Parts: sequence; structure tokens; C-alpha cells
Amino acid sequence: MGRVSATTRPPASTVDRLDDGRMSDRFSSWVVTLVITFLALVLRLHDVGTPNRLVFDETYYPKDAWTLLKQGYEGSWPDAKTANADIVNGITTIWTPDAEFVVHPPLGKWLIAAGEQIFGMTPFGWRFASVVFGSLMVLMVIRLARRLSRSTLVGAIAGVLISLDGLSFVMSRTGLLDIFQAFFLVAGVAAVAADRDWFRHRLADHLRDAGRLNLGGAYGPLLLVRPWRLAAGLMFGCATAVKWNSMFVLAAMGIVSVCWDWSARRLAGAGRRSWWSLLRDGVPAFIQLIVLASGVYLVSWARWLQAYPRMKFGSGWAGPSPDPALAKVIGRPLAALWDYHKQIYAFHTGDYMKSQTHVYSANPSGWLINQRPIGIDAVNDIRPGTDGCQAVNDTCLRVISATGTPVLWWMAAIALAAGVVWWLAGRDWRFTLPIVAMASTWLPWFRYDDRPLFFFYAICIIPFTVTILAIWLGRILGPAEDSARRRIGAAIVGVAVALVAIDFTFIYPILTDQLMTRKAWLARMWFRSWI
Repeated sequence: MGRVSATTRPPASTVDRLDDGRMSDRFSSWVVTLVITFLALVLRLHDVGTPNRLVFDETYYPKDAWTLLKQGYEGSWPDAKTANADIVNGITTIWTPDAEFVVHPPLGKWLIAAGEQIFGMTPFGWRFASVVFGSLMVLMVIRLARRLSRSTLVGAIAGVLISLDGLSFVMSRTGLLDIFQAFFLVAGVAAVAADRDWFRHRLADHLRDAGRLNLGGAYGPLLLVRPWRLAAGLMFGCATAVKWNSMFVLAAMGIVSVCWDWSARRLAGAGRRSWWSLLRDGVPAFIQLIVLASGVYLVSWARWLQAYPRMKFGSGWAGPSPDPALAKVIGRPLAALWDYHKQIYAFHTGDYMKSQTHVYSANPSGWLINQRPIGIDAVNDIRPGTDGCQAVNDTCLRVISATGTPVLWWMAAIALAAGVVWWLAGRDWRFTLPIVAMASTWLPWFRYDDRPLFFFYAICIIPFTVTILAIWLGRILGPAEDSARRRIGAAIVGVAVALVAIDFTFIYPILTDQLMTRKAWLARMWFRSWI
């Protein structure tokens, strides 16, 4: 019997269109997901204690995390040169109870502190949580790409690609905050995608149970408690409790989610009553996303609020100045926290930051093409005969460069551009979520490009552009039943993934502090802006 052509296939019913996304390979998809995640974990965990020192901004966060463990708030340390050397030598008691002025919320530091609690104030200890959450981010990318594409294979492709991204790899092996933010953001966006399917499936079940083809102009069931939307609110709250700019993604995803509710009711046949969704679904969405996220954010400061009455100030920071009138209403600790937030905001947006310069400053306009990677650590001019250097007419060095895998980033940038065109012209909903999520993590930075910004902030971008790339590779692969198309598509996709793997292997030495000659290092610096 011949294959039914697309032109003769009967149109999907309303219930069928709402029911899209019920996949039958749940168990096998989780096996694939966990295998890829485990491999990413092993890759990231290998020799993560090297180098045996605080690198880049590790001079801040692991020390903040250690004092959080000891006293519930960030204490001060001696000058970085002295403190960092002592920590490497196992001397971890030189902090003071004087509160330190820190400019990021505490959750990311508490996660670093969890690793330090288990493994001590050691490089492995302060990087362990980054390894775990960097690997879990791979898991979330797989699940997000699978749900959007309706293909476990596409999800697997996305997981392999993000596992082999240099920036994701380095940030998963460094005691900084951004990998935690990236995980929570991807988890939140994945929960929004799951909520879309959950809501549409409930509408389909309602029509099926009622034996109706559509709502016939009725509004349909009012589904107030949305488990996936609650999960999204929790994840976005955690992301904001790591870094404030997560609020932009929360706002964007809230708008997308409510618009999808309206679209689903309209598809189900609610007619003009579908517009009531903006209010009747929108208000619960505000509570389950914005209000819940705000509550989670406040809870992340619980230990700080508890410790505030006994905090010591004065050596390097005068502390918050709570407004007496506000303190009478909400209590002195909360009033102090509010004033502290005002001081943090003033720091981020004030003249001090605008006057700063940095050799690795990277304008966000170049982030998508990996224009200006950032150096995390470097030991230069290692002479022959020193530290195993066997260079001839050359010197050696060790570096850690937070660079994306170039081939991956360039393909992802092309896929993003094509995705935007397809999204707008073809109205393909699958591109909505990763494009809006990526834009809300990227575009707000242009408002602050008058101060030093750094490429490693783009760790929150690459999970979504890789998802877009994987969807396109899935389209190139073609349907399984079209064997001729599948063979050609598989060859193209295989070459693309192989190029990323080869490129990652080539740059691996500059991601992992390996000894190399200067000539070998320059061979990996393809553009002057990378040096």
C-alpha cells in the first residue's frame, strides 16, 4: 500500500491538536537522558581540583560560601593575595566576623558551601556543586529540546552538543555563580514548556470526556493549580536568588505562558471568551510565577535575616541603614535588607562600575559568535626544564580560557537567525520558547554596556541556542519513515556533531590548565580578539 501524502492526509481534529506532545517513549527517553548526563558529569568531574588555587572570581564566592557556613552571612577576609595563599595551604580560619559588602544574592554561594561542607575548603570542595549543576543543566537541555521537538533523538543531540561546549564545560568546573543561574533558568523554561502541554492536554481531556468536538464558545475548565507552572515559579525564584537579571527571563516567560493559555482556549473553541484567559488564567499565573518566585527569593535570605541582629559592621562596610519608619512596619531586619538591596543596585548601576575597565571586557554584541572569550587563569612564560616544559626555542604556559566551542557557537548563531525567520514567517511555536528565553538573557545586557561585561555571562544563552540548533538538525534529519531522506540527513547531522566533538577536543588543553607550548596555544587562538 502506498504512503498517504501530506495533501490527502485528513486534517487533525481540535482534540488531536491539543493532545500533541503525548510521547510513548518516556522510559527509554530517560535512559538516554541519564546516560548523556552521566557522561557529561564524568567529563566535567575529571581532575576538577586542578589548578590547586583560587582562579579568577573564585577569590570571592568560595570564601563567601565558607563564611556563610560558619556564621550565616558573608564575612571579610584579609587581602586576596594573603588569604588565597593561606587557603591553598589549608589555613581557612583567617576570616573575620565583620560583614562583607557583597553584590549578589546568597543562593549560589550556599550551593558552593554545600560542596565545601562535604569536601572541605579545597578546590574540589568549592567546585563540586558547579560540576553537579553543570551536569544537571545538560539534563534540562535534553528534556527541553525533546519536549519542543517531540523527539528523544533531537533531545539527545542537544545534550551531546551542550556537553561539548567549552564555555559550559569551564563554568561547570569553576566556583562561580553563573552555572547555577543557567541551570535554574533552563529548568524554569523547561517547566513552562511542560506547563503548555499539561494545560492543552487537560483541555483535550475535557473535550474527550464531554464527547465534544470543541468548546462551542464556552470558556472551558478553570485550572487554577498548575504543577508545572508552580515548578517554573520555584526555579525562576532560585535563579533570581543567584543573580538578579534572571527577573527578565521570569517576566518574559510569564507573558509567553499566558499568551499560550489564550491560544489554547482559542484553539479549543472558546471564541471571544478566550480573551478572558488574560485575566482568569493570567492572575493565577502571576501568583504561581511572580509571587512564588518572590517568596523563594526572600527565603534565600533567611539566614541573613536571622543573623542580622548579631552582624558586625565597620571595618570595610558601614552596613545597611534601615529606615526607622519602614522598620516599624516590617521589622528592622527586613528594612535593613531593603536598604542593602538599594546599596547593591547603586553599586551595579553607579558611576564606580561605569568607570571601570577590564582587559577581557566583551560587548554583548559579540557574544553569540564567541568574539571575546575570557581568561580564567594563566601561568605564562614557563621556561624549558620547568614544570615539565620541553619546548625548543619556545616557552610553555598553562591557561584556562572560558571560550565556547567555536564551531558549535557559530552553527548555533546561524540556527538562531534561521529560527527567528521561521518563527515569525512560519509561526512555528517550537521556536518561541528558546528564542524568547535567549533574548531575555541577552538583550537586557545592552542597557549596561557602558560598564565592563564578560563573555561568561553568555552561559545563560548557549543552552537555548543549542536547543534551537538541535531542532534544526532534527528537521535536517527528516522523518524516520523517509529512509532516503533520513540517510542524507543523518550524514549531515553526523558531520555537524563530529565537527563539534573535534573542535572541543582541539581546544580541551586551553579549557583545563594543561601544559602547552606558546606555539600550540597560538594555534588555538584563531582571531586576535581571542588573545
